[in-house]
Amino acid sequence: MIDPAKLAEAQDFFKVCIPIFTALGDSTRQKLCLDLAAAGTEGINVADLAGKSILSRPAISHHLKVLKDAGIVDPIKKGTQIFYKLRLKDALVPMKTLIEAVEEIVSEEEST
Repeated sequence: MIDPAKLAEAQDFFKVCIPIFTALGDSTRQKLCLDLAAAGTEGINVADLAGKSILSRPAISHHLKVLKDAGIVDPIKKGTQIFYKLRLKDALVPMKTLIEAVEEIVSEEEST
């Protein structure tokens, strides 16, 4: 039998990951993440992102806010402009923890 405490802990990890799943579950935001990755460590501004998309600047800004709120992008102010860059390494730590918790539950279930 699976330890109920481990199941509850995994459920808590799922709750922590909801903003990340929501942010990355949208194909437009997935493309924005790829565009941000291609921009490198210098980042890219909304105008340049809009040039790579059919979306308006306000729409791009909305999607960037969702990604920012989920901890996936960082805004960097340079003069009067704001550039955005990925910070996936830190943002994905909760998902790695969730995966480890689920793997532990699965291995526990397989061994019984």
